Formats: sequence, structure tokens, C-alpha cells
Amino acid sequence: MAELTFTYGTMAAGKSTLALQLRWQLREGGARVALWTFGDRSSEGTVTSRIGIEAVAEAVRPGEDLGPHLARLREEGNTILVIDEAQFASVEQVDALARLVDDEGIDVHAFGLAADFQLNIFPGSARLFAIADSAHELPLTSSCWCGRRGRCNARVVDGVVVREGDQLVFGDVAEGVVHYQVLCRTHYRLGLLGPA
Repeated sequence: MAELTFTYGTMAAGKSTLALQLRWQLREGGARVALWTFGDRSSEGTVTSRIGIEAVAEAVRPGEDLGPHLARLREEGNTILVIDEAQFASVEQVDALARLVDDEGIDVHAFGLAADFQLNIFPGSARLFAIADSAHELPLTSSCWCGRRGRCNARVVDGVVVREGDQLVFGDVAEGVVHYQVLCRTHYRLGLLGPA
């Protein structure tokens, strides 16, 4: 039986790495596997990992009609779909992926964040939590600067944790004026990015 699975974690927890590893392992076993991204940090049709591995992927815009993408998936004879940055999918797109599993027997493995920089669940992630056959957090987690488990993806602008702004920002913003930092709940709440 085909399944819809959701694997989630904080930034830098290894979601993209695991998605790429899963795709590689399944293909090595002879499976026909498609790779999609709903918004990689490269801002192109590529899934990239911070540890340096990457693969070409089909870029899907959040909210767009999945019809052409699903037609290509079928034409290529794929039986498994691996998706990175699934948190950016719309509720309707997640529902379409569930129908792909239920009606056509194609396994879908979705990887993404659970919550945004305001600690709100992404709509795509919320839908995946609600309807996926299984959802599990990555066992590897990022740590806060204090050594505690990082639970919060903080958006930092000019050295200050911000709690307002657009939910969706694409591209790698690890350098410069805007970047993200994983913090524990306490240091996120206090806005502390390092020892005083």
C-alpha cells in the first residue's frame, strides 16, 4: 500500500540531506523516483543540502496547479515522489498529493519545516500533520548556542530576532542583513542570539 509520509525538523536538521539520501537509495534499488521542491534555498529547480550535496529537482510553486507536474510524473513512470520544502505547499496541493497516493498507489515522501519564524505551523505542514499516514520528527536536531535543543527557527534582521513579516521567504539567507538561527524556546522568547 502506498503512503504519504511527512518528515519534519528545524532548519539545519538534515531534512534535505535525508530527502536526497532516500531518493538515491530508492533509485539504487531500481525504483523510479521523482524529486520535487516547493522552494529550495538555491531558488532554482534543485534540492541542496547545507553539507554540499544536491540534485536537480522539479520546481513547484506554492499554490500552483499540480496537474502538469502530476502528468509528467505519470509519463515518466515514477512510482515514488520525494518532496523537499513541503511546508510551502498549499492545503490544496497536499490534498492532491494524498489523492495521488490513494488513487494511483504512488508513495509520497514529504520533508519540511513544521513552524515558521513566528512559531506558527505552516499551512502545508498542518495539512500533512492532519492527513499523512505517518509524520515524524528527525532524530537529529539543531542545537541552540546554549547547547539545548533548538526548537525555534528565528528570523534575524540586523542582529535582532523579529516576529513580524512575510511567512514565505525563498533563497538562502544565511549571510547578510537577514538570516535565520535555530534557538531554544527560552532564547527565542528572550531574543538572545548568543551569550551576553
